[in-house]
Amino acid sequence: MKATYKKHILNFKRPSGTSRGILTEKETWFIILEENGKIGIGECGILRTLSVDDRPDYEAKLQWVCENIHLGKDTLWEVLLEFPSIQFGLEMAFLSLASKTPFELFESDFTSGQKSMLINGLVWMGEESFMKQQIEEKLAQGFTCIKLKIGAIDFEKELGLLHFIREHFDEKTIEIRVDANGAFYSTDALDKLKQLAGYKLHSIEQPIPKNNTDRMSELCKITPLPIALDEELIGVFLPSEKETLLQKIKPQYIILKPSLIGGFRGTLEWISTAEKFEIQWWITSALESNIGLNAIAQFTYTLHNLLPQGLGTGGLYTNNFDCPLEVSNGQLWYRNEKNWDVNFEDFK
Repeated sequence: MKATYKKHILNFKRPSGTSRGILTEKETWFIILEENGKIGIGECGILRTLSVDDRPDYEAKLQWVCENIHLGKDTLWEVLLEFPSIQFGLEMAFLSLASKTPFELFESDFTSGQKSMLINGLVWMGEESFMKQQIEEKLAQGFTCIKLKIGAIDFEKELGLLHFIREHFDEKTIEIRVDANGAFYSTDALDKLKQLAGYKLHSIEQPIPKNNTDRMSELCKITPLPIALDEELIGVFLPSEKETLLQKIKPQYIILKPSLIGGFRGTLEWISTAEKFEIQWWITSALESNIGLNAIAQFTYTLHNLLPQGLGTGGLYTNNFDCPLEVSNGQLWYRNEKNWDVNFEDFK
C-alpha cells in the first residue's frame, strides 16, 4: 500500500464571521491510499486556533503516517490520539479504499437516494442586516430548524434578530438553536441565558469558554435554556476523561464534530458515554470540503438520530468539489445520479 498526503486551501465565497474572527480561507489536508489499482481518500479537516492538533508538527505527523501506513488503521488511530483530524482522515481513507467507489463509504437508504436527513440552516455572524437577510433566505428555503451564531455583534441586536423570527414563526413552526462559541463571560452568562430563553429556543451551544467546568456545571443545573457542549469536547481523548467530563457538567446536549474529536471512533465513544448519562446529541460538520462532509453525512445517517443535524453541502467555498449532496426543503439528500468532480491526479 502506498500513502501520500496533499494540502488544499478552500476559499470562502464571502468572508464568514465567527466569535473567533473572520474566515476567508480554510486549510485542509487529504490522505490518499493506493493499493492494487484502487484509491482511497480521506480528509484531515483542521481548524486553525480551534483544533487541538493545530500544532507546528502537523505536516511532519502526516508525513510520518504515510511512511508508516503498514501499521494499519487501528494501531495508527491509537498512536494519533493527539491528532484527531488525522485519525478522521485515516478512517475515511481506509473506508474509501475498501468501498466499491471512493465516495460511498456507508451503504444505506441515504446513499441510494431513498431517504434524507433533517438538517439545520446555518446563519453566519455579521452585520444585523446581513444576518437578517440570511434568516429570510433560510426560511424561504424551507428550513424548520435555524442555527444562529451569536456573540459577535451587540447582544441587543442579536435579541432583535430572534424577535424578528418569533414575530412570524412560533417555536412549533421554526426551531431556533444559537451558538455562542464561548463568547459569554461566566459572570453574565446566566442573565443572557434568561433573556434568550424568552424566545423559546431549542438550545445554546457553548455559552462560556471551555475549561470552566465548575461554572459550566452550575449553569447546566440552573439554566432556563438547554445547553449543548461543543468546544468543551475538544482535546478530551480517553474514554475515562470523557466520562468524567460529562458526569461533572451534565449538559442537556453534546455536539459532535468528527474532525475535532477523533473521527467516527471518537464520535461513537462520546455517544456511548452521553447515552449513559441520558444526554442527547447531534453531529455537525466543521467546514470540511465536500469530501469530508460526504463521509460525515453518510456516517451520521447510519446512527438514525432524528434531531436536525449540522450538515450542509459545502456551498461556502469557490473551489469545492462537486458532489451528489443536495439540500432541499431543509433536508439533506444524496442524489446518486449526480457525479463527483474529483481528479485524483490533482492529489499527486
